[in-house]
Amino acid sequence: MDPINPGPEEYGQGGGGTSRSSEFETGKGPAPRQRPPRESLTADFGQHVPALARTVQLVSGDFLLTVNPVDGSEIEPCPPAERPARPAKMGEAERAEVARAARPPAPPGPTRPRLPLLARQDEREKLVRLLARGRSVRLTGPAGSGRTRLLDVVAEDCADLAPDGVVRLNGHRRSADDLLHDLFYAVHNAPLHRPDRDELVDCVREIGAVVVVDDLEFGGAALDELLDATPECAFVFGVTPDVPEPSADAGVEEVSLSHLDRAAGLDLLEHAVGRPLTEDESNWAGDLWFESEGLPLRFVQAGALLRQRDRLRAGADAVDEYGVFEDVWPGGTPGDTPAETPHGPADADEVPLPSLGEAAAPAPLLASRLSASARATLRFAVALGGEVPHQAHLPALVGDTHADAALGELVSCGLVSPAGSRYRLAAGVPAQLEAAGYADEAEAQARAAAQHYAWWAGHPSVTPERVCAEADAVLAALAVLSPLTEATTEGEAGTAVQLARAAAPAFAAGLHWSAWERALRSGAEAARLAGDVAEQAYFHHELGIHALCSGQLDRSRAELETSIGLRGALADKRGTVAGRRALALVADRSGVPLALTPTAGDEVPEARYEESASPPRGVPTAFPELQPPSDTALVINRGVPPSSPRPAKAGGGLKGLARRNLVAAGAGALLVAVLGTVVTLGATSENDAGTPSDNVGVNPSASQGVDDGSLGADPAAEEGDGDTGEATSRPTDPGPDGTLGTADDPTPTATESGEPSDGPSGTAKPDDPTQTQTPKPPTSKPPTSSKPPTSKPPTSEPPTSEPPTSEPPTSEPPVTSEPPPPSTSDTASGPTSSAPAGTSSSASAPQSVGVGTPSGSETVI
Repeated sequence: MDPINPGPEEYGQGGGGTSRSSEFETGKGPAPRQRPPRESLTADFGQHVPALARTVQLVSGDFLLTVNPVDGSEIEPCPPAERPARPAKMGEAERAEVARAARPPAPPGPTRPRLPLLARQDEREKLVRLLARGRSVRLTGPAGSGRTRLLDVVAEDCADLAPDGVVRLNGHRRSADDLLHDLFYAVHNAPLHRPDRDELVDCVREIGAVVVVDDLEFGGAALDELLDATPECAFVFGVTPDVPEPSADAGVEEVSLSHLDRAAGLDLLEHAVGRPLTEDESNWAGDLWFESEGLPLRFVQAGALLRQRDRLRAGADAVDEYGVFEDVWPGGTPGDTPAETPHGPADADEVPLPSLGEAAAPAPLLASRLSASARATLRFAVALGGEVPHQAHLPALVGDTHADAALGELVSCGLVSPAGSRYRLAAGVPAQLEAAGYADEAEAQARAAAQHYAWWAGHPSVTPERVCAEADAVLAALAVLSPLTEATTEGEAGTAVQLARAAAPAFAAGLHWSAWERALRSGAEAARLAGDVAEQAYFHHELGIHALCSGQLDRSRAELETSIGLRGALADKRGTVAGRRALALVADRSGVPLALTPTAGDEVPEARYEESASPPRGVPTAFPELQPPSDTALVINRGVPPSSPRPAKAGGGLKGLARRNLVAAGAGALLVAVLGTVVTLGATSENDAGTPSDNVGVNPSASQGVDDGSLGADPAAEEGDGDTGEATSRPTDPGPDGTLGTADDPTPTATESGEPSDGPSGTAKPDDPTQTQTPKPPTSKPPTSSKPPTSKPPTSEPPTSEPPTSEPPTSEPPVTSEPPPPSTSDTASGPTSSAPAGTSSSASAPQSVGVGTPSGSETVI
């Protein structure tokens, strides 16, 4: 079978023996079948898509906080539907898991024997007895006195004393508020929920547990606050003598740790070495006890020196003969440990005992005999202020895949000691290593650690809880690099700024808010030194959010105003809007209105338009925008303000606001007065009726005549004349005599009365010879109701002492048997002889004094 020119049988084609390739070359035969696509796990040669920013939404008190690592966190009042229920306590299994996570991890390598607790039985029994009675105790002892070891034993003895068990807390760089929150999370199941002060105190008040707090750093009023908030808990505090004492009313018992005597020191040294001491070693240990004042830590480190001496006594030939990885020692059997290997007196003379000075400060000598990875780990720990990175980070920091085993070497030598869930350099070790030159490259080591932590904390796969567990090392790197930040021209953020931007959101999402605040302050300082305005604005915004959640409203206002000013200078509209919403929430909570003077944020036109949009879930604003009345047509100028801010005037602030409010109130009052006048004049001047049915008053006063039984109304007009009566029109021309209401007044036309008519209209019939029936052409005068308002309403003159004219009308309407139409007069009198008197309905007309009062000389019953 030819692999280059395969036959047609390979493709299911028959005959001829002609290859498929030859058919394709000559253009004969079917087109070649395409190769099936290869399914790959990832896109072939595709551009890497950056991961989305990790945002976390949590509840802090009555706020809903969205941690946004890009533009800054957003805060708003928490809707009732998203408020978490009251936190419930965890079960025994969950508490055991929390307690296990609070302990430092076991170092890799073989399990080492646990040293016994010597010469501490009296203190142990006293502590357990006081805790069983519900009393709080303060265990005081110098660093290296075995205080942590004693607390571990006491915690095991008190496991069944309290309903909520034993809670272990770390007081290193923790405040009273931090310890209260740590106690709350150690007992309650409340993910992504940080209660406010009242809810926190209410929850911890119900906790009944034995609380072991090691490395406490405060006393006095802060300690009283912690004890008052937890009346059902019994505390045991491990402190050094330099920590402030509790107040006299705190009721805290005091237990002091004394130094070990010489016999206990020698016994502890033998347990650390794993064999009996020789005479020379016993004498050397006695001198060490006098020099170290009986501190147990010095005997643990001295035991490590003796173990190293035993290995050196084994000789370097063992490496050449048996290999580096062979666990075989000269003079013994394969598998024996150095402690189990016997040595002769001649070998002891080859490696002398350490000097008394080296035994009192053994860190440099111990480190010189460790592996290269262990020494590199010590350099990182010295650069980070004594904080030892987690063993999972050592391979990446040191550059050795087996560097995690270095932690086991350091623990066995007594160079590190547990501190909460981490390890720190033991007491006195940092100063000894610095004197030996381990701090010569501290800045480079801290920078390398910061670069690693910045990449690690910002990785999407790293949870906030893991970042919070490494908070001490991260903050130590920030503390070293922040003051050393310099301005860069490349436009790339410095290492300290990058680390703070990556770690701060993780601290906030992990509810480690003291670390969140410290990271933000370090980042703000680094951004200021680097001249990075955008990063400064971000850190100040986050500090304002943190202060708002903590209830520090004045501080939150100052931080947010600073951030808004910086972002306004950068034309960052998204950040400006987020800052203004948070600032409006601060003003709403504090009750203090926002400053009315223009800020830097007003210079951004886009931010001004976006600010008018309603924030999510209705965040209240400090001052709602004034809305004009709905019945007035006002033109409001919403132009963009000038780019340069106007200088502040003397009338700014609250005084200017009051002056503007007075002007607005006066304008409103004037507007109401004008509208009222227009309405009143319109009502009084509406005398031209459209239809007779619309002119019937709501309370017509018609009375019965004396002579006949009919009502006093005008007789009905003849059919087809289209007369509307005198009551439907009012003369506007006084006539030749200049007096309204006389007989010589011209009759209004249909145009003046508002009704269409084919002929003249009047009060008399067309065949009445006494009335002038010449039609009057329409004039350009508008109807009476459309006249502009004047200072004098168009009403009739008030009556004088003389009665109205008694001259009867020219044509007396005959009395007929037909029922007259209702009169449109709403006065108290009956039928009148003048048209103006019968059509007057103005409220200001003084013709009618009261209901039923006659307006003429005739008497009406």
